[in-house]
Amino acid sequence: MTIIGVAIPVPDPYGSLLREKRADFGDPMAETVPSHVTLIPPTEVEDAELEVVCDSLERASATLPPFPMRLRGTGTFRPVSPVVFVAVSQGISYTEMLAQCVRDALDSPEPEFPFHPHVTVAHNLDDPSLDRAYDDLRDFECQFTVSEFALYRHQDESGWVPQRAFTLGR
Repeated sequence: MTIIGVAIPVPDPYGSLLREKRADFGDPMAETVPSHVTLIPPTEVEDAELEVVCDSLERASATLPPFPMRLRGTGTFRPVSPVVFVAVSQGISYTEMLAQCVRDALDSPEPEFPFHPHVTVAHNLDDPSLDRAYDDLRDFECQFTVSEFALYRHQDESGWVPQRAFTLGR
């Protein structure tokens, strides 16, 4: 059994900066979770099914063209969940459509909570640390073109490791 996730990687220098900030806020997940926008949360698949998963993701990647994404400001899921995130302010509709295409391709269940594209920067920390993350990145802004998404595989010590990228709009 393998645990996979599918996500839009946040390119450098922005991805590295957000990961460094996450570490500064005291979030130990910064070491094992690259900065990303989740399309499919952690999901168990049989090792023998990985090639089928990749074929399905290849087909899903052809359904949408590359699109602009802007990350701007912070948000939180508190009090429901102790999470602070950088908000997706442009590219929301495309990200929602892409997530649906990926879910359909993998026959994944609908998410437990409504899909809300974001980049987590603090998770499961105390309130002062979450407040600091929220305030510190309040003015953060970047823009990039989403031209691919990636399949990540969870490896115990390394955490989430990208396995393969899928180019949009082929």
